[in-house]
Amino acid sequence: MRFIKVPTVVLLFFLLACSGQHLLVNHQNLSVDQKIDSLLSRMTLEEKIGMTHGNTKFSTAGVQRLGIPDLMMSDGPHGVREEIKPHSWEPAGWTNDSSSYFPTGTALSATWNPDLAYRFGQALGQEARARKKDIILGPGINIMRTPLCGRNFEYMGEDPYLVTRMVVPYIKGVQEQDVAACLKHYALNNQEFERNQINAKLSERALREIYLPGYEAAVRDAEVLTVMSAYNKVRGFWCSENSYLLNDILKGEWKFSGIVISDWAGTHSTVSAANAGLDIEMGTNKPYNEFYFADPLMDAVQKGEVSEKTIDDKVRRILKVMFKSGVFKEDRAAGSFVTKEHFDVARAVAEEAVVLLKNDNNLLPLNIKKIKSIAVIGDNATRKHAAGGGSSGLKALYEITPLEGLKNKITANTKIEFSLGYKKTSKFTWDKGVLNSFNPEEAQKLRQEAVSAAAKSEVVIVFAGLNHDFDTEGIDRKDMVLPYEQDILIKEISEVNPNTVVVLISGSPVEMPWHEKVPSILQGWYAGMEAGNVFADILFGDVNPSGKLTFTFPNTLEDSPAHTLGTYPGRDLQSEYSEDILVGYRWFDTKNIDPLFPFGHGLSYSTFEYSDLKLSKAKIGEGAGVQVSLTVKNSGNQPGYETVQLYVQDIESSLIRPVKELKAFEKIYLQPNEIKNLNFKLNASAFAFFDEMDMQWKTEPGVFKVHAGSSSRDIRLTADFKIVNTINDTIDIFID
Repeated sequence: MRFIKVPTVVLLFFLLACSGQHLLVNHQNLSVDQKIDSLLSRMTLEEKIGMTHGNTKFSTAGVQRLGIPDLMMSDGPHGVREEIKPHSWEPAGWTNDSSSYFPTGTALSATWNPDLAYRFGQALGQEARARKKDIILGPGINIMRTPLCGRNFEYMGEDPYLVTRMVVPYIKGVQEQDVAACLKHYALNNQEFERNQINAKLSERALREIYLPGYEAAVRDAEVLTVMSAYNKVRGFWCSENSYLLNDILKGEWKFSGIVISDWAGTHSTVSAANAGLDIEMGTNKPYNEFYFADPLMDAVQKGEVSEKTIDDKVRRILKVMFKSGVFKEDRAAGSFVTKEHFDVARAVAEEAVVLLKNDNNLLPLNIKKIKSIAVIGDNATRKHAAGGGSSGLKALYEITPLEGLKNKITANTKIEFSLGYKKTSKFTWDKGVLNSFNPEEAQKLRQEAVSAAAKSEVVIVFAGLNHDFDTEGIDRKDMVLPYEQDILIKEISEVNPNTVVVLISGSPVEMPWHEKVPSILQGWYAGMEAGNVFADILFGDVNPSGKLTFTFPNTLEDSPAHTLGTYPGRDLQSEYSEDILVGYRWFDTKNIDPLFPFGHGLSYSTFEYSDLKLSKAKIGEGAGVQVSLTVKNSGNQPGYETVQLYVQDIESSLIRPVKELKAFEKIYLQPNEIKNLNFKLNASAFAFFDEMDMQWKTEPGVFKVHAGSSSRDIRLTADFKIVNTINDTIDIFID
């Protein structure tokens, strides 16, 4: 037998001719790049362009003759959206598309538990695969710049470091299921008001230190496969045609090799968008052949305005994502749908998300054996939230309401009296926003009934807050006031019953003029399909609350930086980010403004003592890091979680820096009297700021402090060290 050498391209055509069209993409002896090269070489320009724009509401075309299927997408970040008709937004009418409803982004981030974020991602990815999706449109990680943003509930708070720690495992969990995650909305989509026209103007330092770290971590550490460009403009260019964001930073600096997908109807041009780095256009309100990336793109290539090499790059990225997400694998993951394991994940996230904001006199947990009567009050006690919020809404298999959860928990020995207390009188419409038909006389009647029930009961539980008429895509709230005169209701109830608990259901901060009159307050979030059962477990102590706030609750809206400075919502479609890097707690701490509840805050039914904070070195060189150790003891009588937070303070900076910045955290579980020793490693990046002059991260010599605490305002221990210039000083060095 004699072997001869055959050029690769000849071999490819021979294999294709002998074994059919599908062999090429599945042949084990060829690299992915070789397969992609061959596919590209045999595609017409029309076929290539067909892969760069939608051919239904949630898919792009494949090339059937080459064995390339359509690319299938779905919302959303906390559950797979119900099926809609291919060419309209009307439900398709399926009877088997009721999905698991996981807690929303603010709830997930409030767990401060990256392991749970990974399990969340796994479950979501499995559900997406079971529904035959290739891309799930999440997670969303836009920074909370204003408490009013309608989509805050989808996101992960105000701190870039916390976002990086939570988004990376989420994406890894999704993509391990042969599904591509889609990171959104890149970038600066920090308000819904005028989101399609508003131009964000900000410093390079604020961009790099606050608004981009989550995206960079998702690309570099999680290797996210797709990114969605935002609706808004940044520095004068729409995000879908912003070459600095897409080509220079995302694909250039960060080496992103995946697909950039436009937000739906977020594309505004053909040539500019194609050359600036957009790869797929979705949702444009035109016939598919008239999309910017359809016939107009063909014309642009033929005129030489867009090169075919640019088109090839887009198709290469699409094919690479398809290979990486297993589209061509014969043994591609099948996924699983609405399973007990997924319900358990939803419940576990909800359990660790609920934040105990206040608990005077240890009113909570309630003693189920002693309480004989409970007044349950509020529209949110019986309201289901899964279907609302815009594109993230879904058809849940089930959703346990708070009242149902309490009835599941309470025995026949305890009487529950439900009273509406306040009524939802609003309705959100995409064309007119929130319409309200509030009736003062009816509201007063409902309050009187609720106050009467409260006066006759041992304990009152008010389920207050917002709903998805306010926490929703497409609009921002007008203020932080609870709608439907809930503030009056809570005040009057607290005056007749001192044992009043308020459970807030919302994805954003609200004002609480009654907070001093109410002994116990819980932040419950939109906590998913098991929400009602979880709230009952926490209220009665079967679960010890461990959630921590991922954004600051201001006393008033005017305390928030964008509102103090008058830069929200902007003027003449220009939004100046004048607060610069002082977002959230960075502003409140630096300006010495007391919040209602600070970033990182969250109480427990137990207590935790911190001690023995030690640093590995008292003096380090530039580019080095430091190890931090401390001891935590559960000094209470209940087992529970505590999230230890490390903040870094630069004492001698040449530029303004926040009083402190979160740079590490760990959530630990302790039995009563149990002690754990924790060790953290703070790398050089923990001490750096972005230098706009040199366009790079820089660490200056000087004194730094490390603060260990239970929140940004509950600092238990502090130690300091010095970074020195290694040319002039003798130092002990701990290299990263």
